[in-house]
Amino acid sequence: MHPATRVQLCGPLLVELTGRPVTLPGRQGRLLFAYLVLHRPRPVPREQLAAALWGDAPPPAAGSALNALISRVRAATGPSVLRGRSELAVDLPPAAVVDVETAVAAVHRAESAVAVGEWRRAWSAALTGRFVAARPFLPEATLPWAEARRAELGEVYARALECYATACLGIGGAELPGAERAARDLVAAAPLRETGHLLLMRSLAARGNVAEALAAYERLRVRLRDELGVDPCAAVRDAHAALLRLG
Repeated sequence: MHPATRVQLCGPLLVELTGRPVTLPGRQGRLLFAYLVLHRPRPVPREQLAAALWGDAPPPAAGSALNALISRVRAATGPSVLRGRSELAVDLPPAAVVDVETAVAAVHRAESAVAVGEWRRAWSAALTGRFVAARPFLPEATLPWAEARRAELGEVYARALECYATACLGIGGAELPGAERAARDLVAAAPLRETGHLLLMRSLAARGNVAEALAAYERLRVRLRDELGVDPCAAVRDAHAALLRLG
């Protein structure tokens, strides 16, 4: 078995190359390596790297500063990892684990499992995606490319919560409290995402809390009316009608 290569971009940046922990040189070194990991295996032109590091406010002699930074990162990672001159790329082993890639792949698996009603498989995959995407992405990165990636991971997190709550409802029993918690987290993360409110209504009703489920519907109805001037979607209205029949 080959030594592990792992890169964690959500939460504290952690890099382990073939079993060796790597300390990257400062904030800019961490951001340079992270940016290249996100774009692998495609080489990144130096001009794009400079914009990713400094945006519209590059330092004096930015080319020389970038050269020095690349040299320090290459010294930390080893020359075989950071390749190229006019364009640069990170070369990781095929079995390398990059947490953001793991999260996206896990959510795809979870959604596929939900589509065919394989609740246990969906539960496990959704939990992986949820765990990774819940952590903050590169907290020290403030430029637009990082904000865009945070938005993408926010959507991954919402999809993971949706799959997890659905899977818990499908499994039932001891997993029903998990469905409610995930649905509440989804409502908090994406207040206008009607599937979150629908899952909350379903999980509350499954636990026998029909009055709370009706209250959840009313909160959504008022929010949509006040903020968007619309009614809940047909699926949510149908669930509400079913709850009224239960009551």
